[in-house]
Amino acid sequence: MSTRAGIRGLGASFYDRPVLTVARDLIGCVVRHGECAGVIVETEAYHDSEPASHAFVGLTQRTKTLFGPPGRAYVYRSYGIHALLNAVSEPEGVGAAVLIRALEPIEGIELMRARRGLESLRALCSGPGKLTQALGIELVDNGLDLERGPVTIAERPADWRDVGVTVDRRVGITKAVELPWRFTAAGSRFLSRPVRAAA
Repeated sequence: MSTRAGIRGLGASFYDRPVLTVARDLIGCVVRHGECAGVIVETEAYHDSEPASHAFVGLTQRTKTLFGPPGRAYVYRSYGIHALLNAVSEPEGVGAAVLIRALEPIEGIELMRARRGLESLRALCSGPGKLTQALGIELVDNGLDLERGPVTIAERPADWRDVGVTVDRRVGITKAVELPWRFTAAGSRFLSRPVRAAA
């Protein structure tokens, strides 16, 4: 880990672990870009072994960041509109990443509101495309080092150290839908979608 502007940033060793572990441990951590920041309240894990992952097709021009060093940002365009932020995980050569699905805004809220064109704090970052728009994250950030920035992910603040984590199935996909690879901060009102009731 390193220090940036007095904040401990997560180094490559944090991400160089099984993607499910990283996805769970990112809950409560802080994404920062410029003056805007939010606490991660929802993540999803993706791995080259399952067909919902972009890496399932193997190494291509599009997926090369996914197979690169852990701790890099994988940013891609969804439906030709939204840039989505992922944290590359596992050792280099394995295609795995954690999709950051929702944040609880904590800093730069007025700028986020201006970028999103709405007032609702709850809705500012309640989805993977919403949070990148709010924080000003774009495709140019693909491949950057999440420790050095300009987009960074820092460790959990003191009041998030013991956050409860709920496990659920991923949303918005049509393949490998049965995998319980979605992680959320228990009781958060900032999620992209409610957690499914246990069967």
